[in-house]
Amino acid sequence: MLKVGLTGGIGCGKSTVCKQFQALDVKIIDADLIARQLVEPGQPVLTQLAECFGKQILQADGSLNRALLREMVFQDAEKKQRLENIMHPLIYDRIAIEAENLPGKYCIIAVPLLLETGHKHIVDRVLLVDCSIETQLERVMRRDKLDREQILSIIACQMPRQERLKWADDIIDNSTSTVRLAEQIKRLHNSYILLATARTSSA
Repeated sequence: MLKVGLTGGIGCGKSTVCKQFQALDVKIIDADLIARQLVEPGQPVLTQLAECFGKQILQADGSLNRALLREMVFQDAEKKQRLENIMHPLIYDRIAIEAENLPGKYCIIAVPLLLETGHKHIVDRVLLVDCSIETQLERVMRRDKLDREQILSIIACQMPRQERLKWADDIIDNSTSTVRLAEQIKRLHNSYILLATARTSSA
C-alpha cells in the first residue's frame, strides 16, 4: 500500500482535506485522533503524564486538561521535549499497526508534525497542505478564539513554511476556493492510485 503523509502548519486546513479524501473512500490514519485516544481516562499514558507534569493537568472528571498542558509545554522547551518523548513513540507505533491492516491501494497518514519529528521515513510521499501565514492566523483566531500572539508562538514552534515546501512531494494550495480545493484533491487521488498500481505491478 502507498502511504501518503499529510502534514501542514496550524490552520492550513488539514482536517478539511482529510474529509475530502475520506469522501473518496480513502482510509485515513489520524495522529491527532490516536493521541487523544492514548490519553483518555483510564489509559496508562494519562497516568504517566500526570506523574510527569503534575495532577493539575487532570480535570475533575479525570480527563486531560489539554489547554493547560499545551500552555505548560509551549512555555518550557524541556517540558515540551518530555511530552514528545512520551507521546511520539506510542503514536508512531500505533500508526504502523493501523497501516498494516488497511484495505485499499493507498492511505493518508495525517501527522501535523511529521517533518518536525523526523518521521518522513514512515511514508512514501509527503503531501503538504499549504496556505499563507495570514490565512493561518485568520482561521485559527476564528476557530480556536486565540489571539494573534498566541497563534504566532505556535507557528514559531513548527517548521517554517518555506522549509516544509522544500520537503513536500505534493502540495495542496488551500487558500483558494472550495471548488479548486476539490479539483486538487481529485487529481492527487487519481495520481496516487496510479502510483500504487505501478508499485504493485513492479513488485
